[in-house]
Amino acid sequence: MKNLLTLLTIASMMLFIACGDDSSTVVTPPTVSTSNTGGDIQSGTSADIEFSFSAEAGFASSTVSATNGTATVSADGTAGADSGTITVSYSAGSTTGAGSVTLSVTDENGNSAEATVIFNVLEEVTTITVASNITSDETWETGKTYILAGRIAVEDGATLTIEPGTVIKGEAGTGSNATALLIARGATLNAVGTAESPIIFTSVADEIEPGQIASPNLDPDLNGLWGGLIILGNARISADNESEQIEGIPVSDSNGLYGGTDDTDNSGTIQYVSIRHGGANIGEGNEINGLTLGGVGSGTTIDHIEIVGNQDDGVEWFGGTVNVSSVLVWNAGDDAIDTDQAWAGTLDNFIVISPGDEGFELDGPEGTYAGTGHTITNGTMKADGASGLIDFDDNTDVNISNVYFFGLTADQDVEGYDGYAANSDGFAASSFEATVPDGSAITDFFPAGLATGVAAGANTVGATISEFSFTFASAAGALDDF
Repeated sequence: MKNLLTLLTIASMMLFIACGDDSSTVVTPPTVSTSNTGGDIQSGTSADIEFSFSAEAGFASSTVSATNGTATVSADGTAGADSGTITVSYSAGSTTGAGSVTLSVTDENGNSAEATVIFNVLEEVTTITVASNITSDETWETGKTYILAGRIAVEDGATLTIEPGTVIKGEAGTGSNATALLIARGATLNAVGTAESPIIFTSVADEIEPGQIASPNLDPDLNGLWGGLIILGNARISADNESEQIEGIPVSDSNGLYGGTDDTDNSGTIQYVSIRHGGANIGEGNEINGLTLGGVGSGTTIDHIEIVGNQDDGVEWFGGTVNVSSVLVWNAGDDAIDTDQAWAGTLDNFIVISPGDEGFELDGPEGTYAGTGHTITNGTMKADGASGLIDFDDNTDVNISNVYFFGLTADQDVEGYDGYAANSDGFAASSFEATVPDGSAITDFFPAGLATGVAAGANTVGATISEFSFTFASAAGALDDF
């Protein structure tokens, strides 16, 4: 009997040990879920989707697939983890309707699970209205049109990036309601077009669309339909105060202040930009220039700029030190090129076509700061209907050279030259050439000795015309006789 009890005890112990060593324990398969419910998404835009997973056997891998768009894993799970999150970026396709993203998770035992998010892809919005100031970084995209609903300021600390081929249209407005894009001191504009895809600023009345250069419905002499582009910086100016309120902007808007002490200030990069049909009137005799540069510093890059049909000046500098190159001004209502308040930069390579008043109005310091003067060189002016050619005054602080004039008509002349030429600071005008009408003398238009008469096409100075292929003027044939 004792032996039997012993045998039963041993058998029970062996059974207990066998049960405790069971290696067939079931491991829970992985799961995947997300709180993202999908919904509407615009064609061409992206959305991030966060998925949660559990994997008792340990995370091994994930795969993602999409319909009507593309999807990529931007943040994956951690190898061996029993839970975590995975982020997927979905870019909606071009077809309106359903789109989906499916994430599959596999554990270290080879088991997998998946979850799917369904989207409704909407037609891409290509016209966007901008109705408030820009206070944080923002990008205006290629192929889209942006409507300025009023005076829009990019405020201190914010950067506006405008991609090639973008069209910006200003709504009609006058007085305090005049539309404009204003880059305030401390803000940045990076508007970088290309010769093939310039950035175009124009009026809402213009039927132009992204990808076009010439307006399909507006003549190049129409002006005053909206405001213009205003860039303000912290460089020195010569005025009554260290900083001033820029013309064209009501004093109630502090974003209109310009000037300071930083001559190397950087307001951004502006290249291959065409500004058209602007110059809205904000008061008696006070209009907005096509491009206004107030106290803009030398850290700013500006080149390949076109101004077409502006009611006031084409480009006006108020002090500052910025250098500008390859500028074309066509049909300015007032002066094409206007310099004030001891601008201390260079304008190199430019074309002026048929300004309403002077080709150049060149002024100097207006305060105690004198600066070093500015340089204008390598340009061509087709005078056509201009009232005059150049307006100097006694304190004009410019060295101007290598300019060719043609298309001259009676009574166009150079004003204020004697007072300017008598300056004691070494500023001078030199290397002017002009083709004058048959029967006219060079001195009918220029002071004796200032310009040399040449036959049409025989000029040895002037602009490099090939730099202006991006312009409305080029597309319209206005450069054919240059």
